[in-house]
This record gives sequence, C-alpha cells and structure tokens, in this order.
Amino acid sequence: MTTNLSADRRNISSGGAYESVFGYSRAVRAGTDVHVSGTCAPAGHEQSDAYTQTRAALAIIEKALADAGAGLEQVVRTVVYVRDISDADAVARGHVESFDAVRPASTLVQVTSMLKPWHKVEIEAYAKLDPQ
Repeated sequence: MTTNLSADRRNISSGGAYESVFGYSRAVRAGTDVHVSGTCAPAGHEQSDAYTQTRAALAIIEKALADAGAGLEQVVRTVVYVRDISDADAVARGHVESFDAVRPASTLVQVTSMLKPWHKVEIEAYAKLDPQ
C-alpha cells in the first residue's frame, strides 16, 4: 500500500502496543494542527481511580504534544470519555489541574466500554500552534 503524506505532516509514535495493531499514531502534526489520539492510562494503573488514570493519560498526551513541538498551553479542545459518569468530578479535577488557565473547549461523554475493562477514562486532545 502506498501512502502519500503531505510534506507538512508528521506522525508521532509513543511506541504503544496498539499503534501498529490498529495502524494509528499517538499524535499527528499537520502544519499548525496537532491531533492526539484517544489516550488511556497505561498498564500498571489497573487498580487506579479515575483521577489517577486521568493524570496518567494527560502525562502521555503532554509527551506526545512535546514530541510534536507543542504543549498543553496550545490545546484548544479535549474530548473526554468516561465509563461511569459518577467519575466526572474526579476526571474534571485531573483535567483542570493540567488546563486551569488554558481552559480548552471540552466535551465529556459516558461510554459503555473501553479497550481494557479497567480503563475508566480516555482523552483526546487537539492543539493549534502559532504559524512560524
């Protein structure tokens, strides 16, 4: 299969196990836009609460943004998925600790399941860089 990617597109990999299985990138930078894939807490967080899983997912997102030349301060939108809506306050606490002054547009949605049964939260992020 031949893929023609534009010159201003860069795929960022975190080395996660599912990137090659599903054929996706942790993040994609295309020009001044950075799109970070849905991100959950990694293995080792099986017993963690929703707040801790949120902070772990956001740390992975922050690393992906940095690898793309961006930071949390450039995030303009997040989409947050939770398995249990009663975790919304804990997830919100983790979110506001990362984005307090940034205050990106955000959506919170309850879903019935996630990839792993212990995942409580998954977060997508979209950042906009200043033109060079």
